[in-house]
Amino acid sequence: MSQWKQIQQLEIRLLEHVDYLYDDNFPMDIRQGLASWIESQDWDTAATDDSMATVLFTNLLSQLDRVRSHEQNFLQRHNMKIIQQQLQVKYASNPAIMAKVISTCLREERRILSSACTQEQGPLEKSLQNSVAFERQKSMDNRVGIIRGSVQLMDQAVKYIEDMQDDFDFRYKTLQSRDSTDRNSDLMKQEVTRLQEMLNRLDFKRKEILSKMDVVVKEIDDLMTSQLSPELQDWKRRQQVAAIGGPQLTGLDQLQSWFTLIAQSLFQIKRQLDKLGELVVKVTYESDPIPLQKPQMEERVKYLIYHLIKSSFVVEKQPCMPTHPQKPLIIKTGVQFTTKVRLLVKLPEVDYQLKVKTTFDKDLPPGRVRQFFILTNNTKVMDIEDYSNGCLSVEFRHLLKEKKYINGTKGNEGLLSVTEELHSLSFEACFTVQGLTIDLETCSLPLVVISNVSQLPGGWASVMWYNLLTDEPRNLAFFGNPPRATWSQLSEVLSWQFSTFAGRGLNKEQLTMLGEKLLGQHASCNDYQVSWSKFSKENIPGKPFSFWMWLDSILELIKKHLLPVWNENYIMGFVSKEMERTLLKDREPGTFLLRFSESHLGGITFTWVEHNDNGEVKFNSVEPYTKNRLSALPFADIIRDYKVISDGVVPENPLKFLYPDIPKNEAFGRLYNSQPSKVHPYIASTLIPISELPNNTSSASPSCQSPEPPMTPGEFDMLSEQLCFDIDNMSSPYSE
Repeated sequence: MSQWKQIQQLEIRLLEHVDYLYDDNFPMDIRQGLASWIESQDWDTAATDDSMATVLFTNLLSQLDRVRSHEQNFLQRHNMKIIQQQLQVKYASNPAIMAKVISTCLREERRILSSACTQEQGPLEKSLQNSVAFERQKSMDNRVGIIRGSVQLMDQAVKYIEDMQDDFDFRYKTLQSRDSTDRNSDLMKQEVTRLQEMLNRLDFKRKEILSKMDVVVKEIDDLMTSQLSPELQDWKRRQQVAAIGGPQLTGLDQLQSWFTLIAQSLFQIKRQLDKLGELVVKVTYESDPIPLQKPQMEERVKYLIYHLIKSSFVVEKQPCMPTHPQKPLIIKTGVQFTTKVRLLVKLPEVDYQLKVKTTFDKDLPPGRVRQFFILTNNTKVMDIEDYSNGCLSVEFRHLLKEKKYINGTKGNEGLLSVTEELHSLSFEACFTVQGLTIDLETCSLPLVVISNVSQLPGGWASVMWYNLLTDEPRNLAFFGNPPRATWSQLSEVLSWQFSTFAGRGLNKEQLTMLGEKLLGQHASCNDYQVSWSKFSKENIPGKPFSFWMWLDSILELIKKHLLPVWNENYIMGFVSKEMERTLLKDREPGTFLLRFSESHLGGITFTWVEHNDNGEVKFNSVEPYTKNRLSALPFADIIRDYKVISDGVVPENPLKFLYPDIPKNEAFGRLYNSQPSKVHPYIASTLIPISELPNNTSSASPSCQSPEPPMTPGEFDMLSEQLCFDIDNMSSPYSE
């Protein structure tokens, strides 16, 4: 079943989350109309490959043309034409952005499907839902709207005071120009009385406008403290969680709207205060409220502008290597990485020559052994994004290099491993507007710097652990004493890894199996504390690798060789040998299940059940198929063509039913290769995995273990009489 069909079968609560994904950037009409085609394309790669993105963009427009030409409904045809035109305007100059949008939507759909499988959300996702509650956003919108309205009314009030003062000034000067002999006349006395009334009225209006300003400034101060700042912190937390596979990161455009409207209001109040200052120059009097109250209020407004602008300077895109777009915050020396900063305040009067300087490890903790520097230009000018909402941003492409040391030595090695050393990238700029100069600074989340791709799994474990357990922006000494994670927290993030990298997350049963692997008897305790060392550093008892290395190798195996089978939910995966036998013992002969190897890094095996004439149950397992073996033959074809030799009998396929009772061909039929591999110049041949089953096969380990499976039918016919099978081309059953 396609991913989109699965989505449409979700309950209303989850469908509302799906609805939130789609907007003008990627309309749901396209997702619906091109569902199968969209899911068959590699959008993840296209997001980082401009040439591939261009091809997919062109193909998508062609697909839309095709669908539109077959649409009978006139209104639908019209809507699709409008959508197509909008896409061309939005993405023609940078189709990789479209690829990234679609990739993100598909990934988020998979995560939502995964959460539906587990029947409940984890603690992180629940907390994130609270942080983006629509009620809070509606409250924020209302308050910002009221403030903008109040500031506009104050503009009118200042203009009214200005007109009133001009009238007073004219009458006063006219009175002064009168002949001194007329000053005691009744007319003059009436004019003086009228001027006094006007001055009283002017004084009242000055006090009134200052009082209103004070109320609005206090409201802005409270709004920034009680809502805007928490919303920004929530967005930063969601950015952390999204970086490690969590829900899609949204809300930055909404934040920019709030920041911009509040900044506009503050600058407008500042101009109003400046105008009041000009009025004082023309007309002032004893106990004039403007000279008394304006300086303090002006300082307060400047203070709010200062903090608003400083907090609006954010890292929109955390450092990431284009070669590993789903593993941000890991940088390999000598490999280009990208990062992007953004100013959330959009003002027409801003000096757009805003230069941003990047610095690596500006505040490096003492005693750190490895030090690095940016090899490329570290200064760029921010610019307006034409294809977005006009925000001011800049994207950097950097290379990192490690500093050389005298005599080629770095000194004593530190206590932390390479992947536990955290680094940061700082950004600085000087913002000047309306006579104000504000020094801006922000920094990336902590980074892991590696020098070899073999360090990537360990680096990703560190990135996950940090962003799971803390919201501190730059605690570079975190792994000096890393906190523990509860199993409920960790299991949620592990499921995200499978939905992100393998297309489908883990269900409750699989997570329980993983918990037993890691925690043993504590697997049922969601609050059980898991240490960093147990997760990533200590070897599994009796094995030469850690829990995370074992799990990461499985993720790689699925991603590269098992995706179709995994996404059909045919791989049980995480099940012990004991549980495997419990599940299979009462099943029909030939029933098999697929599980990941516990003894090999990145291996998958299958076990089937047989019954002797005397009722004895036998279990047979094959040596795990690893990436090297699966590179030669798709896994579904291995299931289809698998053969067993026993006592010289013609080989047969013992695999009949996928657990619990699905006929093999019904389960895997559509995944088989339609064109078998050609390996002989004259005879059509198919690679067939063959195992030799000795007479004394039982649930114990057999004697023959060999790594390579393939043999062609032609070769088998020629060699079957002698049973001279090359041991290197056989796979032997064994009990793992």
